[in-house]
Amino acid sequence: MPREITAFSNPLVKRVRNLRDKRHRRDEGLFIAEGLRILAEAEEAGRLPLWVFYTAEMRHHPLVLRLAAACEAAGGEAIETNVDILHKLSGKDNPQTVLGVYAEFDTALERIDRATADIWIVAQSLRDPGNLGTILRTGDAVGAGGLILVDDCVDPFSVEAVRASMGALFTQAIAQASWTDFLAWLRSGPGSLVALSLRTEIDYRAPRYPSPTFLLVGNEARGLPAEYEDACDLRVKLPMRGKADSLNAAVATAVMAYQVAGQLTE
Repeated sequence: MPREITAFSNPLVKRVRNLRDKRHRRDEGLFIAEGLRILAEAEEAGRLPLWVFYTAEMRHHPLVLRLAAACEAAGGEAIETNVDILHKLSGKDNPQTVLGVYAEFDTALERIDRATADIWIVAQSLRDPGNLGTILRTGDAVGAGGLILVDDCVDPFSVEAVRASMGALFTQAIAQASWTDFLAWLRSGPGSLVALSLRTEIDYRAPRYPSPTFLLVGNEARGLPAEYEDACDLRVKLPMRGKADSLNAAVATAVMAYQVAGQLTE
């Protein structure tokens, strides 16, 4: 049975509000996801919130009823609240009418099973949460196994990254590792590491990509360190016919991912 919370001073409201801060997310092992569509996709992927908040206007929505029931059946809690509380929790002027609080996933590299997909995306020192979310959506769209974050990347469980992923956070495996640990793990099994680089003349459409291919993209401003590129099995570039010398990291990843995925499914 849902309970009602309408007071800003409620301890749970304060606790969830603090999850917008990375330190609190890390301490609690929890994160926020907003929007009925995203929460419904999470449920379909087998992820249920510990708490689901929704406004009174949504109490009879069939998806909300299903989600609330599933949440409670799994030991979570359904909470009816108002837009002002949801604004405080999400930080948005026009918040979604449904919000969930989830336990963070295990992001250990060792839990990744490379045999489950033909293509994996690897991002090094990615800093923009919008790019991270978009890359997750690209991975979902091309059937990638997931996203491996190397070195000091933006928090995949930040409100902004989760929002930008549009639910793909729940459909893609996510791992985090240092470059040294990732490279050692990669070389312990099958897989080709392919870098997007300006230090090559090989057009991205020319090679035949093996399965599994690990597509490596670098930091938005600096690209990949030279020693990281040198450790790759192959470096390819996207032709730039205008005055710009590079594409946005998420856009370049999408172009490359579709090329690789298209070849592997032919």
